[in-house]
Amino acid sequence: MSLDTPLFAELAPEDLRLICECGATKTYPRHSIIINEGDLSDTLYIILTGKAKVYVSEADGREVTLSILGPGEFFGELSMIDEAPRSASVATLESTSLSLVSKAAFQQCIKKNPEIALKLMRVLSHRIRLLTENVKNLALLDVYGRVARTLETLAVSKNGVQVIEQRLTHQDIANMVGASREMVSRIMKELTTGNYLQFKEKQITILKKLPLNW
Repeated sequence: MSLDTPLFAELAPEDLRLICECGATKTYPRHSIIINEGDLSDTLYIILTGKAKVYVSEADGREVTLSILGPGEFFGELSMIDEAPRSASVATLESTSLSLVSKAAFQQCIKKNPEIALKLMRVLSHRIRLLTENVKNLALLDVYGRVARTLETLAVSKNGVQVIEQRLTHQDIANMVGASREMVSRIMKELTTGNYLQFKEKQITILKKLPLNW
């Protein structure tokens, strides 16, 4: 079990060893559904390698991606607190290795180290703030504004350049911003033509500050 995770950061070595004893490692192939919205489960999943998306969907196939998670991130943490059905689905985007920690095992860890519970509360608070920001964007920004905000949020600084390292299709971005793939494709094409974006080896580079309006 990897120890380089936000949940377990800054804990003492003996506490980290305790967490190691709680989880079981399992690897899933690409496009595996780990959790279905509405499932009853009591497992916390920690991503060791690979990537997964958290999403909600409708019966007609429409889908909205809530987040994309990579190594060191986790999902299913609400099941450590309540017994309600899963609020979203999770699927792997590539071969992904996970550490699975049951609620019973996690509670034993908390009894031995209450700091773990405090850390989880801080992470949940951060995620609530992000969800609030996402709702604000959906309510107040047009499609272009949501696309631009999403690109800027996903970008990381690499050698002085803003790069989106995740391999995203136009459909992936459309699912994130709640828009059609066709609309997103038009926006991305114009940003590329205007030399705001560059695509190379499925990686997006933001060449300069994106315009406020489209």
